[in-house]
Amino acid sequence: MSKTSINIKPVILCGGSGTRLWPLSRTGFPKQFLVLSGTNSLFQQAVDRLNQLSTADITVGETLIVTNEEHRFLVLDQLRELSQLSASLLLEPVGRNTAPALTLAALQAIACGDDPILVVTPADQTVQNGAAFTEALQNSIRVAASGVIVILGIKPNKPETGFGYIKREGAAGLHNEYGVAQFAEKPGYEIAQIYCASGDYSWNSGMFVVRASVWLKALKHFRADIFESTSNAFVNSVRDNLFVRPDSALFANIPSESVDYAVMEKCPGSEFPIKMVSLDAGWNDLGAWDAVWQVGEQDANGNVSNGDTIIESTSNTLINASHRLVSTVGVNNLVIIETADAVLVADRYMSQDVKKIVNQLESQKREERILHRKVSRPWGWYDTIDVGERFKVKRIQVNPGASLSLQKHTKRAEHWVVVTGTAEVTCGDKVITLHENESTYIPLGETHRLANIGSMPLEIIEVQSGAYLGEDDIIRFDDSYGRNKVN
Repeated sequence: MSKTSINIKPVILCGGSGTRLWPLSRTGFPKQFLVLSGTNSLFQQAVDRLNQLSTADITVGETLIVTNEEHRFLVLDQLRELSQLSASLLLEPVGRNTAPALTLAALQAIACGDDPILVVTPADQTVQNGAAFTEALQNSIRVAASGVIVILGIKPNKPETGFGYIKREGAAGLHNEYGVAQFAEKPGYEIAQIYCASGDYSWNSGMFVVRASVWLKALKHFRADIFESTSNAFVNSVRDNLFVRPDSALFANIPSESVDYAVMEKCPGSEFPIKMVSLDAGWNDLGAWDAVWQVGEQDANGNVSNGDTIIESTSNTLINASHRLVSTVGVNNLVIIETADAVLVADRYMSQDVKKIVNQLESQKREERILHRKVSRPWGWYDTIDVGERFKVKRIQVNPGASLSLQKHTKRAEHWVVVTGTAEVTCGDKVITLHENESTYIPLGETHRLANIGSMPLEIIEVQSGAYLGEDDIIRFDDSYGRNKVN
């Protein structure tokens, strides 16, 4: 290791619900965990990109991931699929935007006894040119090492009205950094055209590089209320293996604010120098289905298709088939997204308005806004394959060595049939072992637990019967995953 090596910590801001990518993205499984380009999820791609920044003068340390309680096991599952890396998960009890999220990461970094450079990115972006991305981030790190705040600006390729803009000033420095004259809000189309034509404006990517102590000092200067309240919540954190849980009551009192509004936009002309490094790496924030179409692999007619599809006389259309054959004839410029329980058909140019559908789902209190039919759990998953009057049928898979909580239901009974694997079933004061093609019955109100004691995944069919079959009919007595409610 070089004596002058710069220590960095990747910071992944893994919040947000991705409502404009419904029905694939849902509150319980938002877009950052989806595989929309390549073979890894957007979250996995973000983690991997930031862990590839090591070079002769840069050392990559522990990855800090800021996410929420609900998604903690999704994060862990997806981290396990990557190469071995060190990570801590900072769990927000409620969303408070990116300024408190970054502050948690900075406080955690300094609590480890160092003052590293934080390399910060949202979890839901895609980059097509990895080499250009790495070079721009490494240059940003070298600039930030001098105490400067660095923001990544995207070279615009069209007059985009959905992004904020950064106006640069002066000549490029040693590491291709520019001064920042000002930040501009999302413009109308005519103003966006002027910005693009000038050559002085870049899109605000939401990625930035800053030393932990510099961020905390700047936040304390500009927004002392956020600094103090976030610090109080962090000091009272509970640590549980990889999880760091700030005090939930104190965290709920933190003002909700973005990094840009809290600090970045106030830096030009202040005592906190801010620079911009330009990034031209095929970046996209995949904010709507049209963006997914843009970065997808298009056929000769401009179609992007995933899954089981048959296409005839179709052009410039995105088709995503998750569970069945989807075919098209004589259409163009559409988005067609098929899932097990919902289908979206939209004009590709109006894909930003999918959030209006999600708003209707919310007002109608429909579960399709929150969960897919197949739901991930820390022990595995379940898939609700049929529902009728007084019954529900699920496929349940339990990972090797995992178990559900010791629990009971007050309104339903359950029948379990083992399809594959070996199950250990606790029912009242009895413990039995079930193998393939064997079954058991869990009476209403009986304390029970399902565990996989084998070396292969356990799959069962569960038939629930009763007057009420909601997921909230559960009382837990013992749980390996720190849960005290339905999650």
